Amino acid sequence: MMETIILIALKEEAPNLSKHSNVFYTGVGKVNAASTTAMLIERHKPKRIINFGTAGGITVHSGFHQVSKFVQRDMVCCELGSQLGQTPFEDGVVLDLGTGITCSTGDNFVTDPNLQIPADVVDMEAYAIAKVCNKNNVEFLCYKFVSDSANDDALTDWNTQVSKGETHYINKCAELNILRD
Repeated sequence: MMETIILIALKEEAPNLSKHSNVFYTGVGKVNAASTTAMLIERHKPKRIINFGTAGGITVHSGFHQVSKFVQRDMVCCELGSQLGQTPFEDGVVLDLGTGITCSTGDNFVTDPNLQIPADVVDMEAYAIAKVCNKNNVEFLCYKFVSDSANDDALTDWNTQVSKGETHYINKCAELNILRD
């Protein structure tokens, strides 16, 4: 059993954290994030999962931020009776964990900040991890480093900034005393 598991999409986002036994990389996208999260919960029975990673900024354009509300950017099923960003035919799918910013998760790299779904940042994994944790009654915390402005320069900026959030992740881990060798 591991008390706390740390999830990051790619090793490139935090290469120095890979030496710790409770740090795992999910791969990119919601399916990879959900399947990895579910497998780790089944295998290690954690009390808490923390997600670190990069995000494109929509209303915030720099810095390290706690995220507490999660929506699905690619869930646009209003004709089925659901709100933008919510899964149709499900109850309790608004993932709102308290004070913090909103992350829109989807299986695309955002290069146009004019989203239909309100969000402060965009990523490709957080909603999936949050939902799996919610369904398994595992505490979930999420912190994102804004690597780009989700615009035409997003990919170039992300490539330049991808590992620059690691210092923030390490500091948060030290504050929470959660890294395991």
